[in-house]
Amino acid sequence: MAVVGIALGAVAVLALLVYVHRYVWRRFVGDTTAAGSPLRRAGTVAAYTLPLLSVGALVSGRSGAPFWLQQVLAWPGYLWLAALLYLTLALLVGEAVRPLLRRLLARRAAAGTPAAPTQTQTQAQAHAETQAMATTTPQAAAPAPAPAPIPVSTPAPAPAADPSRRLFVARAVGGAAAVAGLGTTGYGAYGVLRGPRVKRVTVPLARLPRSAHGFRIAVVSDIHLGPILGRAHTRRIVDTVNRTQPDLIAVVGDLVDGSVDDLGPAAEPLAGLRSRHGAFFVTGNHEYYSGAAQWVDHVRELGLHPLENARVEIGGFDLAGVNDIGGESEGHGPDFGRALGDRDRTRAAVLMAHQPVVIDEAVEHGVDLQLSGHTHGGQLWPGNYIAELSNPTVAGLERYGDTQLYVTRGAGAWGPPVRVGAPSDITVVELASRQA
Repeated sequence: MAVVGIALGAVAVLALLVYVHRYVWRRFVGDTTAAGSPLRRAGTVAAYTLPLLSVGALVSGRSGAPFWLQQVLAWPGYLWLAALLYLTLALLVGEAVRPLLRRLLARRAAAGTPAAPTQTQTQAQAHAETQAMATTTPQAAAPAPAPAPIPVSTPAPAPAADPSRRLFVARAVGGAAAVAGLGTTGYGAYGVLRGPRVKRVTVPLARLPRSAHGFRIAVVSDIHLGPILGRAHTRRIVDTVNRTQPDLIAVVGDLVDGSVDDLGPAAEPLAGLRSRHGAFFVTGNHEYYSGAAQWVDHVRELGLHPLENARVEIGGFDLAGVNDIGGESEGHGPDFGRALGDRDRTRAAVLMAHQPVVIDEAVEHGVDLQLSGHTHGGQLWPGNYIAELSNPTVAGLERYGDTQLYVTRGAGAWGPPVRVGAPSDITVVELASRQA
């Protein structure tokens, strides 16, 4: 039954993609180009090629395709998915503008054209001319026949819409939609490739001792090294983190989208992370698509400290970490009892957990602050509204009972290297003691 549901869902998604591509082709190509023209042929080829590249980008990583092929498919395939979203949204806005523009052009055309005489006016003028001629005719002439009765006027049929006007409207709306959609995609890609910005948040903890007041944790999540974001992306993140001079670095999952063999060199700059108490790591769901055990060993070799359902004492508080719930299928899911069960509850506890949805367990185990990622803040607007359906907090700081949850938008991007309405960040969380 579950297999049937998945199959039906896949068919529905495929049908929707076909419909959307058909709609985009019609508005950008079919309505704006002549049949058989080179532009129409090029647009039609693109309408078939781009979705195939997108499917290839989505499938190649999971199917074990060579990494070079993943890289070839990823850039055009993933970028097209983002462009398709914003081109479609722009066209939908254009649907509301289209009739208004047509009406405006029609009124301008009517205002600039002299009014044509009606049928009644023409016949009345002919009757008047006949009467005038009769009065100037000599008396000897035979009497002129009586004029025919003037028929009742009927309104003239409305002129058909001007084809050139329709073409102008189609091209104007299509051009504006292309500029808006592609411009939004380009700006969002620039934001990802530029690298994350630093965000600073102060979080007071009731049980934090005065000695730990002002302790700074650099929270990094969702780096997503893969066929698009590679070594240069890692270097930008490491340099940004180190400039903040944190006391501790927390890497809260989704570091990679690929194997150690393919992405090991891209992760090497992580060895350059510097902080007073070191850098710690917990798994995200994408690690379990990429060989989590191998990545845990590799980040340890790079100098990070994996917290696999474990905790350490850091100054005046406990730092704990749990595996992502994606590991449950492998028997390596989160174990809060192991990570937090026997700790001293008089001490403050900070928990690293990739997904915000485990906040209920954190509350039950007396965690003061949970640090999470996973949501990307929605990444592509209006994706934030969808993310809200499955996450208690999409981005920022919120309180759940005596536990506070902070969710970073992440430092990278999954799929399309594009962010709109959800800029990437590295957050420096400064802990504050109420005793200070």
